[in-house]
Amino acid sequence: MRNVLVTGGAGFIGSNFVRYLLKAEPDARVFNLDALTYAGSLENLKDLPDASRHTFIQGDICDAGLIGKLFQEHQIDSVVHFAAESHVDRSILGPAPFIQTNIVGTFTLLEAARQAWGADGSTRGMRFHHVSTDEVFGSLDASDSAFTESTPYEPRSPYSASKASSDHLVRAYFHTYGLPVTITNCSNNYGPYQYPEKLIPLMILNALRGKPLPVYGDGKQIRDWLFVEDHCEAIYLVLKNGRLGETYNIGGGNQPYNIDLVNETCSILDELKPSTTSYSELIAHVTDRPGHDRRYAMDITKIRNELGWTPRHDIESGLRATVQWYLAHMDWVEVIMKQEGFSDWLDKNYARRGT
Repeated sequence: MRNVLVTGGAGFIGSNFVRYLLKAEPDARVFNLDALTYAGSLENLKDLPDASRHTFIQGDICDAGLIGKLFQEHQIDSVVHFAAESHVDRSILGPAPFIQTNIVGTFTLLEAARQAWGADGSTRGMRFHHVSTDEVFGSLDASDSAFTESTPYEPRSPYSASKASSDHLVRAYFHTYGLPVTITNCSNNYGPYQYPEKLIPLMILNALRGKPLPVYGDGKQIRDWLFVEDHCEAIYLVLKNGRLGETYNIGGGNQPYNIDLVNETCSILDELKPSTTSYSELIAHVTDRPGHDRRYAMDITKIRNELGWTPRHDIESGLRATVQWYLAHMDWVEVIMKQEGFSDWLDKNYARRGT
């Protein structure tokens, strides 16, 4: 990897990956393309390691002219595609941006790579890596086996349907045009720089402000929680050594109930930032989201056997590190929460659910 295009690199996972890549590849230049919509921020890119090798470009992945220019001018040999609309609740309230960014944007990138690299991209070491989600597989019952790479797709929200569509496009470009692609489907990420609308940072920050901690339904939804730095390491290994055309599942091996996760977050806050009463007293059960998947679980046998990857963090160590990071970076939190529309969206989403 010499010239790497990272899309969505000012977002949560993308910015963490940019930091990881600058450390892991001391000779690589990183070209970071992000539209800086609500979930992306230049605050996430402060104090990068060896920032001289990082170039930020504000732009839309649907802009074919811009994407083609980037490939040509910077001789892009690797793409790591994070850019996506990714919040299920937002996709329910307004699905159109998810179709545009996740499907049309991915198509635009694939076309640019195909035009720039030609038919011999794989022999010249080019790589197009597409980052996807476990939500494309649908929902599991309590007794069902974990998702594998061969699990049939069964998306249940506009968000997951748009990601499923983009996955299919990436595979099609491998089989039809020989584009050197890999795909990873990851479970729920958490950790530093996560936008505060997602479950764990929302619980942390609402608790610190003495606001209700909204838990959907009975709180017995199950997710496979993956610490973001573990995710970055897995993507890097797939990008370097993964087999072309293959998909790899990435999971954290942690499956608590959402309500237990929230209670554990409160317990850590009780210890690190004690209040007069336990933060768990702020928990408020609210009306469940439409079509809410009950359980996700990822089988990581393939990536473990082929690439030797397993997560380094369990939920206890990762959650503690996350809480500590937010407590130590309240300046970052203040900037993000002052962004236009943040409070309005939270009020719109949760007020109608009974908080």
